[in-house]
Amino acid sequence: MKSIGLPFLLAVSAVRATAQDSVPEYVREHYVRTDHLISMRDGKRLFTSVYSPKDSTKSYPILLTRTPYGSDTYLRPTGPAEAFARAGYIFTFQDVRGRYRSEGTFVDVRPYLVKKSGPTDIDETTDTYDTIDWLLKNVPRNNGRVGQYGISYLGFYSTMGIIDAHPALKAVSPQAPVTDWFIGDDWHHNGAFFLADAFRFLYSFGVPRPEPTTRREPRFEFPTFDSYEYFLRLGPLRNIERDVYRGRAPFWNELMRHGTYDAFWTARTPLPHLRNVKPAVMTVGGWYDAENLWGTLAVYRAIEAKNPGAYNVLVMGPWFHGGWFLSDGSALGDVRFGAPTSDEYHTRIELPFFEHFLRDAAPAPPPEASMFETGTNRWRTFETWPPNETRAVVFYFDARGRLTADDKPSATGADEYVSDPARPVPYVGGIVRERPTTYMTADQRFASRRPDVLTYETEPLTADLTIAGPIEAELWVSTTGTDADWVVKVVDVYPDDYSGTDPNPTAIHLGGYEQLVRAEVMRGKFRNGYERPQPFVPGRPTRIKFTLPDVLHTFRKGHRVMAQVQSSWFPLVDRNPQKFVYIYRAGEADFQRATHRLYRGARSPSRLVFKALSR
Repeated sequence: MKSIGLPFLLAVSAVRATAQDSVPEYVREHYVRTDHLISMRDGKRLFTSVYSPKDSTKSYPILLTRTPYGSDTYLRPTGPAEAFARAGYIFTFQDVRGRYRSEGTFVDVRPYLVKKSGPTDIDETTDTYDTIDWLLKNVPRNNGRVGQYGISYLGFYSTMGIIDAHPALKAVSPQAPVTDWFIGDDWHHNGAFFLADAFRFLYSFGVPRPEPTTRREPRFEFPTFDSYEYFLRLGPLRNIERDVYRGRAPFWNELMRHGTYDAFWTARTPLPHLRNVKPAVMTVGGWYDAENLWGTLAVYRAIEAKNPGAYNVLVMGPWFHGGWFLSDGSALGDVRFGAPTSDEYHTRIELPFFEHFLRDAAPAPPPEASMFETGTNRWRTFETWPPNETRAVVFYFDARGRLTADDKPSATGADEYVSDPARPVPYVGGIVRERPTTYMTADQRFASRRPDVLTYETEPLTADLTIAGPIEAELWVSTTGTDADWVVKVVDVYPDDYSGTDPNPTAIHLGGYEQLVRAEVMRGKFRNGYERPQPFVPGRPTRIKFTLPDVLHTFRKGHRVMAQVQSSWFPLVDRNPQKFVYIYRAGEADFQRATHRLYRGARSPSRLVFKALSR
């Protein structure tokens, strides 16, 4: 199944042409649908569709999904529809406040209200609580237990359901949950603005809706197949509102107004509030999720840290954003995983999780961490994540493009390149119209051959190297400008004589393939904190330290470990003017070429720190 890889609404819309056609035959034959307007504590009514089994001899658990994308988009039950439908659930799909057929005012990632003094003080936790309370009292033959799940923005609503949870909410699965839109999810990574995703998504999602409706806004259609060229021609970010949006997307303007980690952003993350967690939680994500990988790991870690003894588990597979729902998970681009991993997840992990906590007699729940190991293509389980049995392996950037393990180079030196905002490094090779799901595993040879990308690699490995957990990047850098982005990529370089995979439907030759394993960007002015950006002093060596999201990957014997360092990743990330300015208001004259240096050696040891798994 082909997907463009933009936020989950776009992917789901592409595979569900009509509401009725998306309902599996078994559901049409054995379930009945009823629609309701459920009153919240402030009197606003939320549109909710309920699918109940026709068999009236049994009682069933309720499975709740809350969405801003239109409840008719999600008529198919979670995972393999047949399995869940045959097991017997009452499926409920709700338009959140202010979206589609629900009343009220929509607020993007609505903040949690810590103190509520009356019925007009509402947030997503109260709407979830009130919905569950109504369902228990008004939907016949429910067994008194409720589960909640959702992917992406729906994952955010699932996370919010955990906070101040209704006593009947027994199992929650936030899947690729939106968690923090400045630090690591969707629109920003380490303060760097993810232009391609925000631009396309907010064009259709952010349009105000004066009253309940079923109308869907049209998607933006690029006038060219070359999005790289399109965004270059648009120029600075300040041109987008004038030339494209023209008032149609209020949240775009909020993005442009809030260029630091201010109260607007800190109020919108649920992480500080994930305390006193009562439901069982299974957080699910994909290693190649371009949108909410950070949020998936952050939700799991926050619950783990703040709730000793809570049932809190993590599942990570080799998937793009929502790939466990939109594909069979057997491949991503040129990289194959040896089996339909999505099917394995649904039958062996997801269904047993809900069955265990929503029924009296059910299979054992999933273990602490169910993780797919890429490189070797196998599922593994761990008692902790990251695993306790790891050791630090340090790779230093060395002379002549070498990446050396453990021994700090004695000789001091530096490598430099010119970064030109007029010719930024693309994030994929070739011409693309929309961001592909495959860019997070794509061949990086297009980048390693550019003069504005520094490349370092090991000798061929003499044994397998498995890394498990986050990757720490520590760079010593300088610039002739006063600001810069720093992109670090970790790459698995296949042997030149690599024979490829079987099957190989695209007939791709993988000898020398430079597979992207993990990449992340740091906007340099935020190196000492997201609240107070600081300029660089031109020419002064400065340390930048940041974390690349977790991996579980094995570099096989004979492969090489490669690191790439660059200062643009366009148009995935907007261009840094390389001048210390408020980028969202920068003009053409603010963009300037700059020479960047990466220092190495004993006095300024630029390096990567891996967590290597003992075998």
